[in-house]
Amino acid sequence: MSPFEHGEVFVLDDGGEVDLDLGNYERFLDSTLTRDNNLTTGKIYQQFIDKERKGDYLGKTVLVFFKVVPHVTDAIQEWIERVANVRVDGKEGSPDVCVIELGGTIGHIESMPFIEALGQFSYKAGPDNFFLVHVSLVHVLSVVGEHKTKPTQHSVRGLRSLGLTPNILACRSTKALEDNVKTKLSQFCHVPEENIVTLYDVPNIWHVPLLLRDQKVHEAILKEFNLLGLADVTEWTARTKIYDTLQDPVRIAMVGKYTGLTDSYLSVLKALLHASVACHKKLVVEWVAASDLEEITSQEAPDVHKAAWDLLKGADGILVPGGFGDRGVQGKILATKYARENLVPFLGICPGDAAGCC
Repeated sequence: MSPFEHGEVFVLDDGGEVDLDLGNYERFLDSTLTRDNNLTTGKIYQQFIDKERKGDYLGKTVLVFFKVVPHVTDAIQEWIERVANVRVDGKEGSPDVCVIELGGTIGHIESMPFIEALGQFSYKAGPDNFFLVHVSLVHVLSVVGEHKTKPTQHSVRGLRSLGLTPNILACRSTKALEDNVKTKLSQFCHVPEENIVTLYDVPNIWHVPLLLRDQKVHEAILKEFNLLGLADVTEWTARTKIYDTLQDPVRIAMVGKYTGLTDSYLSVLKALLHASVACHKKLVVEWVAASDLEEITSQEAPDVHKAAWDLLKGADGILVPGGFGDRGVQGKILATKYARENLVPFLGICPGDAAGCC
């Protein structure tokens, strides 16, 4: 996958290469995932292709034999049930709850087999074992500051027509929903007003679980599943407050190839963030394109070359992450050389570490 299009490729413990979202799940849940936790259309279709190659269809025409309903939808449900019963981090017994993220947009053809499969699955599992949180963008018109609910209404209507009714409506917005907006959404989306929550902009992502707790999302979920207990978030709350009050900056120069999209180095960024919070420092990342440090750039774009070196020289530490291909290698070598000669703290990852040996 291209880092410019998809961000980083997150590598799991079993070698599975997956979307960066699974990295977020591992960090938030403190759990180790496997490649089976990532279900894609391609994996489902590959199952049918492999069966056809082995002769499981006994020579029948695959296009006739293979139908989205029931073959694909059944395969999706079987995959979910199988993975949902796998032990987590070697703990005894099956997990109590299986969380499924269905990506995409309601109405898009790519998601239809999965939506149909989950519609069937919700009927099989029953209301006491299936809980649906629908996330929708509620746009705010900047001119008048008014929430526009019509897109969310259409989204929920489309979801209901496909056999799924949301238990909670999570509204992503720049600011909290007013009571009259919640009342309107409740009326047209058939979701209880107390189950309509706002995911508005917060200073950092660690506020989101606390935001959901304050809106009593956990109570609705625990009640539906008949579960007891509540996680202790005292340490989480303290860490969130520490992050908000950090003042003393630490500047880290990130010398890489894909600096145009910061998600290309998301795991590295999160590791730096966690380390800086532990050290009570405010992280400031200076993005430096490795190729901008090279001599050829000084001839073609001297201002860009000078700006890149100024950022590098003003950093408290230098980090050179991984990358593929020859482009920017010389710039990485120059960055490591500068760090070594000027006693600047340096961390090289993969090719970045190799550059430090040159």
